[in-house]
Amino acid sequence: MGICGSAMAQETPLTGTSRFSAQTFRTWSIGIHSGVTTPRTLFDGKFRDFQTVKENLGYGGYLKKQILPSLGIQAEFLAGKVEGLRAQGGVDASNNPTYVAGSGFQTKIQWSGALTAVYNVANININDRDAILIPYVKAGAGYMSSAADFYVGALNNNQGYDEKWFIPTGIGFKVGLAKGINLDMGYDVNFVKSSIFDGLNRSTNDKFAYAHAGLEFALGSKDQPQLQSYSSLAVVRMQSKDESEELRRALSTAEQNVQRDREQYAKEMGDDDGDGVANKFDKCAGTVSGTVVDGSGCPLVVPKPQIIRETKVIVTEADRRLVGEAIKNLEFDLGKSTIKEKSYLSLNKVASLLVEKDFSLKLAGHTDITGSRELNLRLSKDRAEAVKTYLVAQGANASRIEATGYGPDQPVASNKTAAGRQENRRVEFTLF
Repeated sequence: MGICGSAMAQETPLTGTSRFSAQTFRTWSIGIHSGVTTPRTLFDGKFRDFQTVKENLGYGGYLKKQILPSLGIQAEFLAGKVEGLRAQGGVDASNNPTYVAGSGFQTKIQWSGALTAVYNVANININDRDAILIPYVKAGAGYMSSAADFYVGALNNNQGYDEKWFIPTGIGFKVGLAKGINLDMGYDVNFVKSSIFDGLNRSTNDKFAYAHAGLEFALGSKDQPQLQSYSSLAVVRMQSKDESEELRRALSTAEQNVQRDREQYAKEMGDDDGDGVANKFDKCAGTVSGTVVDGSGCPLVVPKPQIIRETKVIVTEADRRLVGEAIKNLEFDLGKSTIKEKSYLSLNKVASLLVEKDFSLKLAGHTDITGSRELNLRLSKDRAEAVKTYLVAQGANASRIEATGYGPDQPVASNKTAAGRQENRRVEFTLF
């Protein structure tokens, strides 16, 4: 019986490190084996050169190149001897073969070399990348040097070594023992292109069998799989499982982030002290219930009651230009409600106008449709509140400023273009 091992060398470089990048394999392997030789084969008919067989030791090895997952080419070596007893002498009256007692042969195979194609019938595995069982068939052509010693009783016909062609065929299977190491079990029948391989000259060519076991060792990096053992179905299944788990983790993380944002928003836009100013903009948290506060949530000194005659509010063109200039210069940090410093000068002028003429002001925040509606409503409201807080800090009357956020609900241009979306991202000022 023989032992074989198989290995694969790297053929192509990796193009990436992702799970779907190009895979490289070990495609070279070496094998060693030993087993039993016999002149008896599965193809023997009624008439055999020798009636009785004797089993002898054979041994060999090979070097293999795996071309495809199912096809490899290997160069084989085999040596040993083949032996049989009781040569056929003729036929009896019933046309049955007769055999000569005390006769026999022994053929020594000095060396033999062959080139064979090995076809893997199946790659049996479901749950792992490397195959557990690989049945195969093989066939090829070879050349050998052998010498036969044929005898009948004391008569001995010893032939010298000569060379001849033969056709090796075989079946077998490989069992994965470890990564890059396979157990190889096989049965070969070698058809010799000679009728005197066994020293008995007949009209048909001779043949002999070789049952062997061995080990096959893969050559190359241990990090790379062996091509003949690679189960692409199992790999796709494992990759799909990994991707599914990764997607589930990503979805779970996204849901946690959304929940966290909701809780944070509820906390920021809540009014714990009930003064009418959201916690996010309340600079004086914990004011006593009923306290009159400004836009930043801080207590206001209540002036003495005054009799104020109702006057008509007149907004001049100069007032509108001043407000329009403030709108044009108003900028926020990207995705935030923080006012950029370059906008302060224009807002200071609006605050002075509100103080001087006691105007009322409505601030309306708007966004485009990019992002979720919930986040856009929050951002538009926060930006309007941020402008109110700034104006109140400059002396404007908080009770005369209304801050509202409309999100993406009141566009002034198409959201299908970048220019349109830019126009829709705005804070409108309305004096009255």
